[in-house]
Amino acid sequence: MSGIIRIAALTTLLSGGLAGAAMAASTGEGMLEGSAERGRLIFAKCRTCHYPEKEVGHNNGPSLWNLFNLRVGSQPGFEYSAALREADFVWTPELLDLWLQDPRGFLPGNEMMSAGEPDAQRRADLIEYLKQVSAPAEDEEK
Repeated sequence: MSGIIRIAALTTLLSGGLAGAAMAASTGEGMLEGSAERGRLIFAKCRTCHYPEKEVGHNNGPSLWNLFNLRVGSQPGFEYSAALREADFVWTPELLDLWLQDPRGFLPGNEMMSAGEPDAQRRADLIEYLKQVSAPAEDEEK
């Protein structure tokens, strides 16, 4: 995603227009190519609160299993903040990229402890890692 598109999307988010931000994000040139191996190493600090493996479940933060195309704040058994319960979108790599950049700016009122990851390559690496470890196998029920 180009810097201009990213700024437009983040500005739209900060002014309260998530749908517009998602549309702005989807018109970008695409995200940086990520490395799952680098993402695995970067994810180590995220593991304090989140697990992406199906068999592990929730921790201080919700499970990240099957994250993509999942409605935000919808995993049973986790008590989400009001901001996440009331949000109305599904996780895409592009929206996760914006979230990881600035979680509090992306959705004010959420309770995520991380201040975000400012480096676009590190976010791309995290997202690539999550794509690989949090997705069900093709023959597995979601």
